[in-house]
Amino acid sequence: MCIVLNPHYKPEQKGFWLRQLRRWSGVDVCPLEDGNHGSELTNLTNALPQGPPGNPDSLTRPHRTVFTRAIEACDLHWQDSHLQHIITEDRYTSYCYHDNLDSSLFDARGWPLWHEHVPTACARVDALRSHGYPKEALRLAIAIVNTLRRQQQKQMEFFRTHKKELLHKGITSVTNLEGWVGHPLDPIGTLFSTLMEMGWASEDGAAALLDFSGSPGSGRRTTEPSVSPAAAAAQRFLEDGESFVSLAVETALIGLGQQRVMPDGLYAQEKVCRNEEQLLARLQEVDLDDTLVKIFRKQAAFLLEAGPYSGLGELLYRESVPMHTFAKYLFTSLLPHDAELAYKIALRAMRLPVLESTAPSGDLSRPHHIVSVVPNRLPRWFTLSHIETQQCELASTMLTAAKGDARKLETVLESIQKNIHSASHIFKLAQDAFKIATLMDSLPDITLLKVSLELGLQVMRMTLSTLNWRRREMVRWLVTCATEAGVFALDSIMQSWFTLFTPTEATSVVASTVMSNSTIVRLHLDCHQQENLANSARTLALQCAMKDPQNCALSALTLCEKDHIAFETAYQIVLDAAATGMNYTQLFTIARYMEHRGYPMRAYKLATLAMTHLNLSYNQDTHPAINDVLWACALSHSLGKNELASVIPLVVKSVKCATVLSDILRRCTLTTPGLVALHSRSRNSGKLMPLDKAPLRQLLDATIGAYINTTHSRLTHISPRHYSEFIEFLSKARETFLMAHDGHIQFTQFIDNLKQIYKGKKKLMMLVRERFG
Repeated sequence: MCIVLNPHYKPEQKGFWLRQLRRWSGVDVCPLEDGNHGSELTNLTNALPQGPPGNPDSLTRPHRTVFTRAIEACDLHWQDSHLQHIITEDRYTSYCYHDNLDSSLFDARGWPLWHEHVPTACARVDALRSHGYPKEALRLAIAIVNTLRRQQQKQMEFFRTHKKELLHKGITSVTNLEGWVGHPLDPIGTLFSTLMEMGWASEDGAAALLDFSGSPGSGRRTTEPSVSPAAAAAQRFLEDGESFVSLAVETALIGLGQQRVMPDGLYAQEKVCRNEEQLLARLQEVDLDDTLVKIFRKQAAFLLEAGPYSGLGELLYRESVPMHTFAKYLFTSLLPHDAELAYKIALRAMRLPVLESTAPSGDLSRPHHIVSVVPNRLPRWFTLSHIETQQCELASTMLTAAKGDARKLETVLESIQKNIHSASHIFKLAQDAFKIATLMDSLPDITLLKVSLELGLQVMRMTLSTLNWRRREMVRWLVTCATEAGVFALDSIMQSWFTLFTPTEATSVVASTVMSNSTIVRLHLDCHQQENLANSARTLALQCAMKDPQNCALSALTLCEKDHIAFETAYQIVLDAAATGMNYTQLFTIARYMEHRGYPMRAYKLATLAMTHLNLSYNQDTHPAINDVLWACALSHSLGKNELASVIPLVVKSVKCATVLSDILRRCTLTTPGLVALHSRSRNSGKLMPLDKAPLRQLLDATIGAYINTTHSRLTHISPRHYSEFIEFLSKARETFLMAHDGHIQFTQFIDNLKQIYKGKKKLMMLVRERFG
């Protein structure tokens, strides 16, 4: 490719651009001689892949780069005859109609048009204003806006012609890779400011910008004698009844509604959001009169019917900038004047296709040179959190406005369920709807309450498998909402609990809340209704206990206390699950509950089952299960000799910790088995269990053995700073040895063995001799 540099460039300019061209574009740069004056600077975009042919602003434009803009800026000139006539003439004659065969220079009314890349054209307007040419800037701005309006009309006609074909495809290419809102040159903001300043000046009666003779003029079209001929001529570019303010507002609406691709990079994306918010803030300063409402209606209709050219059209490019913030403004503005149109706009704007899980197969929605490898990838949208918040705000605004209208509420609900993908945002909407529904002291708004409940149910389903950190709060809120909705709603969520809650949530939150006194009082239930609701809660609790006995069995037992059959069923579920599905901690907890409820034998049964799952090694003398073991032994001891005899073998098998075993042994020798439970003076004469017979002999031998094993284990890696502690341990061991009838002899032999085996630990063995001989 050959790039021709403008012959008017200075040598240093030529050198700079030649270097940049070679480095940035990768193309062969060949400057022509100065004699080739007939050639203009060839646009670099010719070297880039092209989109479909057509008007660059109305269909697809080449993919523009910073380099493209730089080249164009260097080649900008003001010598174009049509441009000169736009900015200098008040009246237009047929001087160039022979060049207007394609109607590109003038519209049907004979008003001038200016076809140029919109940001570049608006940069001209800004340059004219900033260099002291406000009249010229205004003329050019009006020509650009008229061009945008004409272009908008042609776009809609084109879409209507090809609508069937495009809708059948179901996909669209992006019509603007470089949007006007958020653009570095701020084209829409420039046009808006230029027109609004003229509008304010008109309202002040000081519109001298169009009054070349110096006499006061008006921004509105008029034929009053006080307006100068020059001002009247310039005002030819306004429709009847139109003002510069209304033209500015319409320009902003056109720019904000443009379908455009989300730019890459954090700064560029933040600029899009910031620029949009700034424009909307300026629009909100304008009071809507009948003329402006008419423009809002007109533009809203365009936006809905313009297909892929509009961000609110039927076809939406997957990565186009969302319209939520803009649509919220349109909705609130149109609602008092045309509610149906307001809802159409807001509902259409709710879409957020970039978060859809899949893209249509064969998606050719981007120019071929930048199609991603994975069609349904999630692009790097740094402002996605802000966008989702704005989407949520739009939905909340619609919900508030639709209060009391069942049909509209149903439509808004469907839109929320289809388009919002964040459980947290849907939960916020559910809470908003609930607040609005119950705002008054009178009866709540039932239709809005149902919407709130339905959204809450969706949140439950969405977060059931991907547990949200706010999940517990969500569950509690849903039960509150269902309670407000009535008995039927509560019963319904309990019937379908497995699609909404985990078993733990269903028992510990849902069922327990349903059966609480506060719920009964809140719902004003009679005895029959109370019983029906309680039955549903107990059925739920038993189902949860079957599904997750580890976490739900205790809750199920608690909930079923007042129903004998249900309680027995829950207890049987625990017994069935004890062998494989429950650990010792859970079983000990349920056993303690059973004792507390007055079922000591059932508590004993569960405690023995818990002991089979327990294993305390020699050095676990601070294990949290120790208290449970001591409690289980005390319970067995209180029940009688047989129960104690049954539990001691389990203790011996499960516990290897000497200090725990000695504690149990000492407690068992202090009182007669059964006395604690019977509280009968007639049994006070009962004899203590002998240590030389079963079952205490087995416990005594196990305790002595544990002390011996623990001693050897501790001596393997003992350090001098633990010597004194070890001597105290041996003292406790001697106390246990002495409980046996030949314990003194056993302990003496044990000490002698230690002195022989560990004679290398001289200092320690010296301490052993000093204490034990």
